[in-house]
Amino acid sequence: MRRASVAKPGAALRAFRRKQGWTLAEVGQKTGLPVSTLSRIETDQISPTYDQLSKLSLGLNVDMAQLLSGDLADTKPVQTARRSVNRAADGQILDTPMQSLRYLSVDLTNKQFSPIIADVKARSVEEAGEFHRHDGEEFIFVVSGELELHSESYAPLRLRPGDSVYFDSGMAHAYVAVGKERCKILSVCTAPFENAAIKRSQV
Repeated sequence: MRRASVAKPGAALRAFRRKQGWTLAEVGQKTGLPVSTLSRIETDQISPTYDQLSKLSLGLNVDMAQLLSGDLADTKPVQTARRSVNRAADGQILDTPMQSLRYLSVDLTNKQFSPIIADVKARSVEEAGEFHRHDGEEFIFVVSGELELHSESYAPLRLRPGDSVYFDSGMAHAYVAVGKERCKILSVCTAPFENAAIKRSQV
């Protein structure tokens, strides 16, 4: 039976970059991420955010699931009638100061969306840090605790267990846990690899 494990995207990125013969500066040009950030990701000094994983996936033309699983071999052909079962303790965990993210179904590549269980740690906008933005759309469902969604276009939105919101994730946003209970959410983001796959098919 699978169990949740700590994802090592930094090691996967470093191995893939070296295999391609790229410098950190070249990866920075392809992804738009600063060299200092890439270096810290590669050396496991920081865990990449969803935004950063999305930029790596699109810029390097690899699937986000491959970055999380560490398997950056050539992508296998898309299968039909496939499925991925996630038991209660399954997933790849990335821990950040703002959130602990458990990525689900990382055994499947070429997904149309990325399901993530997140424990929101930030207790203020200041603690949440820089607002996030990434291509696509996002759906949030509050499993437990209370969430306050901050975004550049709307007033803060308070969500309680059972509440949900669907929004354009290109709009800068941040999550803040409010109330006494631990805040756990289900986040479903459209996967950036769909665009990367389209790019690859046009080469």
